[in-house]
Amino acid sequence: MALTPAQGAADVAPGEPVRVNATDGKINDVKLTNAEGKLVAGQLAPDGAGWVSTEPLGYGKSYTLTATGTGTNGQPTTSTSAFNTAKPARQTTVSINAQDGETVGVGMPIIFTFGMKVADKAAAEKALEIKSEPQVEGAFHWFSDTSVIWRPKDYWPSGTKVSVKAAVYGKHLGNGTYGKEDRAANFTIGDKLVAVADGATFQMKVSINDQEAKVMPISMGKKSSSTPNGNYTVMSEHNGYTMDSSTYGVPTDSAAGYRTYVQYAVRMSNSGIFYHSAPWSVGSQGKRNVSHGCINLSTENAKWMMDTSKKGDIITVQNGGPQTLAATDGWSVWQMSWDDWKSGGQKN
Repeated sequence: MALTPAQGAADVAPGEPVRVNATDGKINDVKLTNAEGKLVAGQLAPDGAGWVSTEPLGYGKSYTLTATGTGTNGQPTTSTSAFNTAKPARQTTVSINAQDGETVGVGMPIIFTFGMKVADKAAAEKALEIKSEPQVEGAFHWFSDTSVIWRPKDYWPSGTKVSVKAAVYGKHLGNGTYGKEDRAANFTIGDKLVAVADGATFQMKVSINDQEAKVMPISMGKKSSSTPNGNYTVMSEHNGYTMDSSTYGVPTDSAAGYRTYVQYAVRMSNSGIFYHSAPWSVGSQGKRNVSHGCINLSTENAKWMMDTSKKGDIITVQNGGPQTLAATDGWSVWQMSWDDWKSGGQKN
């Protein structure tokens, strides 16, 4: 019988399964115990060909693996392995941007954010599991050493059920760093909502499941602070929000600064682009662009839009001016071609 880990193994990653494989005959029984004699749960294959542990081990612990079986010659056989698990130099957390049970838009990226830099990115990707029904093609992309994003090749189909698990506990992520605990989320893809905001016509057209639902007058960024063109993904919604120019580097007491409370605000980027209620610019909405870069709507239209849209919906800005939205700004993953996106992963 082949035992993994082998006898005398040290620094075993406790999140990796312990295995026994029959090499000559069949396995009859397997016991995996810690130093106190407590059994670790496992599953024996019905045909006796293999056994695998079904619960994680502890950090810095000693274990003994004993397997008994019957050889092809009918004789009993026993194999044993004593090994030690790793003591991590440090442990990292991981978070997921999706919440369990929520319904999101067709552009929703799945973002895993680690509490510290990840040295072995391929090991991290291996620990991250994305399943969907129906199954869709997708890939990882790293924009930094602490965050990796998974997105599908094309927009998610409406109605897709998605299950995400970051099984990082006990997994070595490089340089002595191990995962602290697992994270998981299950969510559903809702109606396909795509809004197109046009800085030339001063209108925003909203389609739901490819059918036009509403056209609203807007005012986007003025010439000195134009709204970047590109495909934004809705990040968060806020009932009552203070728009503050200092959050993106413009002091509130400067000529271009501001600090303004709005009733409805939906974040589209990390750089401070929102669509939001702007009753002060209703006279310009549908006629001219006067904002600091956000998409201004009447209070009524902003409420309708926020009530109708959700995290993960797509908002495309066109004719906003000379600026282009960066793929690294917020959840703007649809700014990259599929080929460019795939080039940012760590495995094929």
